[in-house]
Amino acid sequence: MATPSPLPIITLTGLHVRLEPLTAEHIAGLIEAASGPRDTFALTWVPTPDADSVGNYVHAALSAYNAGTALPFATVRLDGGPATVVGSTRFMNVERWVWPASRPRQPEIESRIGPEAVEIGSTWLGASAQRSAVNTEAKLLMLTYAFETWKCLRVSLRTDARNMRSRANIERVGATFEGVLRNHMWAYDDGIRDTATYSLVAADWPGAKERLAARLR
Repeated sequence: MATPSPLPIITLTGLHVRLEPLTAEHIAGLIEAASGPRDTFALTWVPTPDADSVGNYVHAALSAYNAGTALPFATVRLDGGPATVVGSTRFMNVERWVWPASRPRQPEIESRIGPEAVEIGSTWLGASAQRSAVNTEAKLLMLTYAFETWKCLRVSLRTDARNMRSRANIERVGATFEGVLRNHMWAYDDGIRDTATYSLVAADWPGAKERLAARLR
């Protein structure tokens, strides 16, 4: 099987946030964003605020990009002063479906330019940007791009099953709870975590878009 090609590099810009393609130039800003009390990150994994940890984090994200499985961003806050790196997020678990050769391709599928499905994840924000418009607008920008430019058929969102704040945020968007993946991956606080998984499909997007826009208003 051929190695998937990297996704086109994009920048997504709103009033409160700009999602820039992640590069090594963001390391210093990510170190600053990851500094401060660690308890604000709750059950979210965040690199420790030093050059080695953040450098390895960026290197792994870029390796996933080069493998065609992710598109990582630096999250840059635009409101409240100078533009500042406050965290990171990405499109990940990129799915490109193989259409059966024996079946005719539907016009809406033939015209698509992006992957069939993606996950929005690996999202974290420094304490200064938590409970602000940054995360809401970032999700709005990413979902808009996924559904309206790439024409994705499905977008997944996942979180530690114990992370009730994260789950509530996902549910407020209008994503459908699909269940819990037991013993799914390593947990941030040691051990193995169960993962709550949610999704939006193309038919859900108009309602979800309005909910996100209303939250920003």
